[in-house]
Amino acid sequence: MEVSQIPKFRKLTKTERILIAQLKSKAYSHKTIARVLGRSVSTIGREIKRNSFQGKFYEPLNAQAKTEARKKKAWGAKQPLKNQKIYAYVLRKLRAGWSPEQIAGRLKSNHPQDKSFWICHETIYQFIYHPKSKDKHLWEYLRRKQKRRRKKQGRKTQRVRIPDRVSIHQRSKLIDQRKQIGHWEGDSIVGRGHTNGLHTEYERVSSLIRFEKLKAISADETLSAQKKIFGSLPKKLRKSTTLDNGMEMAKHTSLKKLGMKTYFADPYSSWQRGGNENANLWIRYYFPKGTDFSKITNEDLKDGEWELNNRPRKRLKFKTPMEVFTEYLNL
Repeated sequence: MEVSQIPKFRKLTKTERILIAQLKSKAYSHKTIARVLGRSVSTIGREIKRNSFQGKFYEPLNAQAKTEARKKKAWGAKQPLKNQKIYAYVLRKLRAGWSPEQIAGRLKSNHPQDKSFWICHETIYQFIYHPKSKDKHLWEYLRRKQKRRRKKQGRKTQRVRIPDRVSIHQRSKLIDQRKQIGHWEGDSIVGRGHTNGLHTEYERVSSLIRFEKLKAISADETLSAQKKIFGSLPKKLRKSTTLDNGMEMAKHTSLKKLGMKTYFADPYSSWQRGGNENANLWIRYYFPKGTDFSKITNEDLKDGEWELNNRPRKRLKFKTPMEVFTEYLNL
């Protein structure tokens, strides 16, 4: 009697254990049983030795029960994230606002030769949302602070008329390739009651994020914030910015005095400024919708900006935006 071969990497099943018991009762050798089941001789020998009743009789139901008991015990004793060092590192970085992907990537980057430190970001998500972690409320450390994982929703832009508006389609292809530093993407974050907010800028090569407070969502306030953001930078780091279509961008041509060109994304096409949109989501982690920015100190703003720029990014091979930006600054 021959049974079709079973892949050797699979664990023994209940059916196989029944066959082992039947063949063993007929005095078949371990080698013959292994050939019939398509298994290695060592697998059969190990199974009979470990799961025999009182070390003498092999009974399939008892063998299956022993296997499941060992599996359950091993699962209960298993560290949720490989070991205590990784467990502590993950918790520390989650509390610092890092995403699971950033944490996993940085672990691999910090320990390129030691795979014991490597971990998949999906493992971190499963740990966060595992029932045993429920009381820890770890999901509150994630950017969106959701009890359940959901798909992201895009944010709509408003169609307005902006004088001397230059379309993103007239922008140099060099900017699209992200090979030259100094090209930014800009937008506004609106605070409580649309009375105040932030102006944000995202550098396309380094992923550096900068933002300044707006006392009002107006063209004058936005221009003032842009001058604060770009004014202190050397000329090579302020070449252009691609903006949203909000009415507060109406005085964009004044940035020419800083040597900057300005472009505008298509209406309702926030994906054309994807880096800036993503940056705004991260900023919302610190300053949720409904925040009254008149009550937020500049020190708090700069603390948030510093943390965002000192987190590793996947697209930067898990370097931080500040590290990459500084490299270009020193060239």
